Amino acid sequence: MSLRCALLGLSLLLGGCVASAPAPLEHQVYVWQRQWSGAHAVALAQTRADFSTLRVLALQAHPRAGWGRAAVDLRQLAADGRPVIAVVRLDGQLPQLDATRIDAEVLQVVRTWRTAGVALRGVEIDHDCATARLPAYAALLRQLRGALPADLALSITALPAWLDSPALTSLLRTVDSSVLQVHAVNAPTTGLFDPVQARRWADRYAQRSATPFWLALPAYGVALVDGTDADTAPLIESEVPLAASGARHELRVSPQQLAAFVDALRARRPPHLAGIVWFRLPLPGDRRAWPLATLQAVVHGRPLQAAVQVQASGTGPVYDLTLANDGTTAATPPQRVVLRGSACEAGDALGDYRLQWPAPSPRFERTRASQPLAAGERRALGWVRCRRLHTGAIDVLP
Repeated sequence: MSLRCALLGLSLLLGGCVASAPAPLEHQVYVWQRQWSGAHAVALAQTRADFSTLRVLALQAHPRAGWGRAAVDLRQLAADGRPVIAVVRLDGQLPQLDATRIDAEVLQVVRTWRTAGVALRGVEIDHDCATARLPAYAALLRQLRGALPADLALSITALPAWLDSPALTSLLRTVDSSVLQVHAVNAPTTGLFDPVQARRWADRYAQRSATPFWLALPAYGVALVDGTDADTAPLIESEVPLAASGARHELRVSPQQLAAFVDALRARRPPHLAGIVWFRLPLPGDRRAWPLATLQAVVHGRPLQAAVQVQASGTGPVYDLTLANDGTTAATPPQRVVLRGSACEAGDALGDYRLQWPAPSPRFERTRASQPLAAGERRALGWVRCRRLHTGAIDVLP
């Protein structure tokens, strides 16, 4: 045997022993709005490089309201072209599950969406049932699996409360994949997300699941709205404002905390973890969802930092001044904005600011606490009338 052949054989042998690197974590997103609008087309276009698959709320069954379909713009969804998973929400308080009705409703969604040209790849059932009902839930899923077209994958939303149940193993055998929800599973007063607990759940779930799974992570906040008396549980206000007059207490999830959690997943990845599904796609006007720039930074592992500046608009002598955060995370509005080297005669401040006029430079002083300036947000600061405005000499001081 020649030396060249011997070396070739050795290289092939060693190459076969080297484990291939795991695929990068896949990022998907829930589109959870019940009413679609033109804003969805913009948000979808802006996130094509961020999310590989769209998990879209399609259908809900509620014990009081009955069955209801989300008003999804199927033309927009088809034009986007990305793989889609239709999510069917079965409320956990439903007294019983009518498998025949569920099959019929789901199959109608499948037919309608495919006829519209949507790239439908699967169905996800979101049913937060009690642990004792898992065997019945598994039976329903087996029947649904038999009714679905063979080329559609079936998945479920799974809860950490099921981890101690022996029935979880047989439940997971009925589906092709699953999404473990690790946010908003405890009492709201304890917070939306605990990274230590979430990691513990993910590791335990990886030992129970023999199929790929995703983690559902939060990119939103909620408000707890006080009830009418001390004995009434607080209401939860999320993407839809509530017609309630009680005091609101905001619960937020730190993007920095989630970024660290995702980095830890990349460094030490649980077996079978395929990726992350973010809840939810941010739209303009959804003030409790993270700004898109923040979510994109966390998804791609980019730095989370604010970049606050003052923008002047107008051709003079009157200029409108605007605070702008072009960074990737929220910032406290500046305490002071100084117009150095400008010759100004008049002006006024807006919101939480007051305009001071000592020589030689006018300045805007913040007089009270202000709401954070979100990534991408613009907020009016005031106006000035100046013979000369040096836009390059506007100092923004914390």
